This record gives sequence, structure tokens and C-alpha cells, in this order.
Amino acid sequence: MIRLEDVSKTYSSIKAINSMSLTINPRKTTVLIGPSGCGKSTLIRLIIGLIKPDKGYVYVKEEMLTPDNVLSLRQKLGYVIQDGGLFPHLTARENVLLMAKYLNWQNDRLRMRVTELCSLTKFPVDALDRYPVQISGGQRQRVSLMRALMLDPDILLLDEPLGALDPLIRFELQNDLREIFHTLGKTVVMVTHDIGEAGFFGDSIVVIKDGHIVQQGRLMDLVRTPADPFVTSFINAQRSPLAPLGEK
Repeated sequence: MIRLEDVSKTYSSIKAINSMSLTINPRKTTVLIGPSGCGKSTLIRLIIGLIKPDKGYVYVKEEMLTPDNVLSLRQKLGYVIQDGGLFPHLTARENVLLMAKYLNWQNDRLRMRVTELCSLTKFPVDALDRYPVQISGGQRQRVSLMRALMLDPDILLLDEPLGALDPLIRFELQNDLREIFHTLGKTVVMVTHDIGEAGFFGDSIVVIKDGHIVQQGRLMDLVRTPADPFVTSFINAQRSPLAPLGEK
């Protein structure tokens, strides 16, 4: 579904992504994990075409990402960022409908799709006409997810979507998100720094350090057969007797 071939990206003298090749399988959830600054978010931005690689190629559904097709390919990708990225001067409904209205969807189709998404994400219909400041952090993330799903994209990209939420809201959204992923059967790429969250969501976990892929596999693969001492160190740094690592 997504393929990167020998991709590199440098900011000033810092190599955010260094000669990386990666294949993302369809209808699975792939989690990108690693310490801050390792290149996770850069990788997401390369996939969606917000930035261009210095070298190498990015393919989405076997089509190479280029300046000529990036806008059309983005309509096949849903994108959710950490704080939701909602426009504060638009209501929840207006944020969700933004791209569909740009594409001139008819009103009946808009209403039907919003109703479907409210049901899917468990967002209260009576809150649709509130502004982002008038709803909770968890509700803002649900609105952001609805906006990403509005055009029914084949691929969903999430850049630390739960990182700014308090633990109880985060726990609730984790369960709802995994249910949504299973229901829709979409290709999902998620960024997190939390190994427990990676194990909860990931069909495949990609461990990244300094712009390189260190290891890829299930959580238990990383725990039992680490490919590098860094993998063990990264996992052990997050172990807690109160929050044991969980495998799906």
C-alpha cells in the first residue's frame, strides 16, 4: 500500500531520515516508534507529501509521489496530528466537512456521511455546531478523526494522536480507535513514543533510531529477539509494574 525506496531527508546538517526503505502492508496497522527526533513524524510527512525527500522515492498504491499528483493522492490519505489541528474559527461540523465541500459534495451526501462518522467515532451529534474551544480534548481528537475519514480514504496516518490527552481519556480513545481500525479495515500508519501503545495497536512495529530502521516486527518479537541493544534499552526504559506491556 505504501513503499519507500532508499529515502533520505536532511534538515540543515541533521539527517532526519537516512537511506530508509520500508513497505507498509494493506489493511494492517503499522506503528512507527522511537525516541524524540528519530524521524517518525518526518516519515509521516514524506508519505503524505508535505515535504519532499532529498533522495529516494515514495509510492502510494504503486503510484510514485510527485509534485504533479501529490494533491490527488492526498485525497486517498487521512491525516491526524497530535493536537487535532482543527481550525478554531470553524465549528466541529465545518472542520469535518472542509474537504468534502471543497470537492462539491451534495448536501444530502454531506449529512449522511457526518451522521455515519458521528456514530463510528461516538461523537455527540448535538456538539457538531460547537467550536473546538467549546469541546473537550478527547472530542477534538474525534472531530479530527472524522475529518480525516470524511472522504473515506484508503490510508489513515496518525502522528501521536493521543499524546496530549490525560490518561483516562487516552485509555478510552485507544479502545475506540482500535475498534474503528478493525471495523474499517483500512491501512493505518501511527506514530507513537509509547511502547505499550505500539503493542496495543500494531500488527507491525517499526523501531526507528537516528533516521534508520533498527527492527520491525510484533511487540513480542522485539522483546524476545531484539535486533540491537537499543531495542531492549528502549523497551526497558518504559517498563512499569503498574503498566505491563500488552500484546494484542
